[in-house]
Amino acid sequence: MQRIRLRYAKRGPLRFTSHRDFARAFERALRRAAVPIAFSQGFTPHPKISYASAAPTGVGSEAEYLEIGLQATVDPEQLRVALDAALSPGLDILEAVIATEGGGGLADRIDASHWRLELPEVEPAIAKDAVGAFLAAQEVLVERMTKQGKRTFDARAAVNSLTVTGEPVLPSGAIGVPCAIIDLVVRQVTPAVRPDDVLSGLRVVAGLEPPVPPRVTRLAQGTLTAQGEIVDPLDADRGDVGIGGR
Repeated sequence: MQRIRLRYAKRGPLRFTSHRDFARAFERALRRAAVPIAFSQGFTPHPKISYASAAPTGVGSEAEYLEIGLQATVDPEQLRVALDAALSPGLDILEAVIATEGGGGLADRIDASHWRLELPEVEPAIAKDAVGAFLAAQEVLVERMTKQGKRTFDARAAVNSLTVTGEPVLPSGAIGVPCAIIDLVVRQVTPAVRPDDVLSGLRVVAGLEPPVPPRVTRLAQGTLTAQGEIVDPLDADRGDVGIGGR
């Protein structure tokens, strides 16, 4: 069985696609592209697809990962092109590589994510003050509703870096509207700390409440090095030694 690892993106309106909806769309794409997908054994065989750390619904991403098992050998680039054509624009297959043997699973190579948080109508100076207060705090307790009910946890401990970048033009091209851009690197912990938890933390410590919904995009995920860089989980399969995400 050949194993192929894919990196895909959720862009534009398709960022509102839930993980379950994407999984259904991806299985349809496999059928349309006539991919020789392998199936599990038993009374209810399932296609051999393994997802790694899917982004929350409503969040854009340039770095989502999955692995598929195939019954026959295929060319990774031809597979990428066929699957990309079979999916809706905005669900884009960016890369396909052959999984190396003995290199561990994708989940073993992901322990951090790099995020971009766009806060329209928020002055960068105000966001910078809020970020400073967040980083100065020893603990930032936030609440989130989970399947087990409402939970309180520390959003500060998982944050590796949090900075306010320059003041770019809004993606919509709006003129004269401030937009704070926050660069966030967060480690994977239990419970997971998501960008909206960090935004809740900024509200807790500094009263920062964006007047319009922020736009959040995952730029990278992978292994966090001691230097604070993120190693792409596909690097080992490519044979690369490069570091990305920051």
